[in-house]
Amino acid sequence: MDGETLTWIFVIGGIILMVLETVLPTGMSMVLGFSGLVIGILRLIGLFGDPVTATLAWVALSTVLTVSALPFIKKYFGGETSYKYADEDYEAMDQIVDVVEDIDELSNEGRIRYQGISWQARSMEGIIPAGTQVRIKYRENTTWIVEPVDKLDEPVNQKLKESNKG
Repeated sequence: MDGETLTWIFVIGGIILMVLETVLPTGMSMVLGFSGLVIGILRLIGLFGDPVTATLAWVALSTVLTVSALPFIKKYFGGETSYKYADEDYEAMDQIVDVVEDIDELSNEGRIRYQGISWQARSMEGIIPAGTQVRIKYRENTTWIVEPVDKLDEPVNQKLKESNKG
C-alpha cells in the first residue's frame, strides 16, 4: 500500500466515523473519526510519512482525545438519570390494608392484602378478624406487623368521602 492510499484511508475513514456518530451517538466514533481526520491532514501536509508512525500517532491522539473529552461528553451530552430511594418498608408504613385471614399476636398465620398480594401478618395486640382494615406499622423479615384501624384514626379525606355519600 502506498503512502497516499493510507492518507486517504485516514481522511475518508475519519469522515465516515464522524458521520456514523449521528447514527450511533456514543462519542467514540466522533473522537476516533476526528483523530483519523487530523492524522490524514497531517499526512497530506507531509508529516508522518511512515505508515507505522502515522498509525501510532492516530492511536496516541485517539487515546488522548478520549481521556480528555470524556468528562466533557458526560457533562454536556450525558443521558438522563434519576434516583429514587427504594425502601419498601418506609413506603408501606401507615398504609391501610384489608385483612384476608384472621391475625393474632402469637403466630404469623394471619394474612393481609397489600399491593394486590397476600402477605403474612401478625398483630401488635389482640386478634383481628378477616374483613377488617389494619394499618401497617413495620416488617419483621417477610411478616408485616399491623394494628387495627379505629374509626377515629381514619384519614380525614376518607371520612369526608363517606359523609358525602349519604
